[in-house]
Amino acid sequence: MKNFSTWILVMFMVMFWVLRIIVALAYQLKWDFPIQPIDGQIQFEIILLFVTLLCVILIVKRKMVGGLIYLLSYGLYFGINIVNNLQNIFTAVETVDMNLYINLFMSLLGIILPVAVMFDLLMDKNRKLHPKDKKTDWFYANEKFDRQLDERADKNNYRTM
Repeated sequence: MKNFSTWILVMFMVMFWVLRIIVALAYQLKWDFPIQPIDGQIQFEIILLFVTLLCVILIVKRKMVGGLIYLLSYGLYFGINIVNNLQNIFTAVETVDMNLYINLFMSLLGIILPVAVMFDLLMDKNRKLHPKDKKTDWFYANEKFDRQLDERADKNNYRTM
């Protein structure tokens, strides 16, 4: 990871992941926490936490598969909640609870973050133009230096007699 944007996005991913861990823990321990798992689906929330951990590792390694899995899993989980919350807000006859707005905001963050990660992965030209292979770069990276030494060595004709 050479880009500053990637570092920032990964930090936000980890912070959001920790927040979701706190949400799952608060739900299991029956704490009074304003953010709740969507529709009480704690099993899917825990599975999503492990998938997110795998995706963070893949995104740090600059793999496009990690970004796609991250976008699809968060899109399915939070996208449905956004649609349902917006329908509840627009069709509400009475006042809407504040928890609905908080959950809508968290769902929006859960959609914006994977989209930003995908744009970061797609816009990274350095990943495609200069792939790194640690096994062979130490050998081929010194090619210019080796040629300069060879040319200099050819000019030094010493006689051994």
